[in-house]
Amino acid sequence: MSAWESIRYEVPVPKVARIVLSRPEKRNAQSYHLLYELNEAFDRAAQDDGISVIILAADGPDFSAGHDLKDTRRMQAFEDFDAVGTWCGFGCAGAEGRMAIEAEVYLGLSERWRNIAKPTIAAVQGKCIAGGLMLAWPMDLIVAGETASFRNNTMEMGVAGTELFHEPWELGVRKAKELMFTADYYSAQEARELGMVNHVVPDAELQDFTLALAERISRMQLFALKLAKAAVNSAQDRMGRKDSLQIGFAHHQLSHAHNQELYGYGIDPAFMDRLGYARPASKPEQAQAEQAQAEQANEGDRS
Repeated sequence: MSAWESIRYEVPVPKVARIVLSRPEKRNAQSYHLLYELNEAFDRAAQDDGISVIILAADGPDFSAGHDLKDTRRMQAFEDFDAVGTWCGFGCAGAEGRMAIEAEVYLGLSERWRNIAKPTIAAVQGKCIAGGLMLAWPMDLIVAGETASFRNNTMEMGVAGTELFHEPWELGVRKAKELMFTADYYSAQEARELGMVNHVVPDAELQDFTLALAERISRMQLFALKLAKAAVNSAQDRMGRKDSLQIGFAHHQLSHAHNQELYGYGIDPAFMDRLGYARPASKPEQAQAEQAQAEQANEGDRS
């Protein structure tokens, strides 16, 4: 825990732990190392009987830009940290390995944090995009700075939603469809109107307001807080959340498999091109290149 690279752990007031994403130079994009460090920090707060409330905050202008698509150490994380789930098989070929990885580091960790017994609060500033939603949504309460904005841009990647399919439960069915279909940003104020965000406050007051809210909650009996949280979570799950989560995750994996079959890459390469990311040539591009080489060879033979 003393060697965390991307996470800072604080106890700013008695009974309140604050876990801070501290990768501002990457807009807190989530490497696998960051996610496992975050999980260790949540474990630390959950297992400390002196802590009643956990805040998730972030350094820099943005809460999180999502998954780190340039994470060069991703597979090393499975050597540096213990797995929290039982799928394993992270190095397997094909869809098996990809599904195992995402069941562990995305869906698995997000669900684990959602089910922490103690109350949790996310303090969100700036951009919160795709994978960033998978950090904020598992928290019990969300406080947003007035200029914060949210976005699920997975449709642009040719992928059917985030690995944590929580959009209908956070936004309502109609708005969930619109915001997924369009990949539009929605503001903190709109998120509050939709019921996803509890409070919108001036940016400069975000951390102080969140801390005051956490401190107020921490005065309650911890056992009663745990039981109340468990009851609300159970009610949501009885309404079908867990089943829809599994269906959404399966469709997400089908999207990856479809793109892999078409392009030789798990997401639509057009998205990578727009971002200027280096990527391998897609299958159609490889076929075109091979056809061009064959035509050049035939021209040489005829000459």
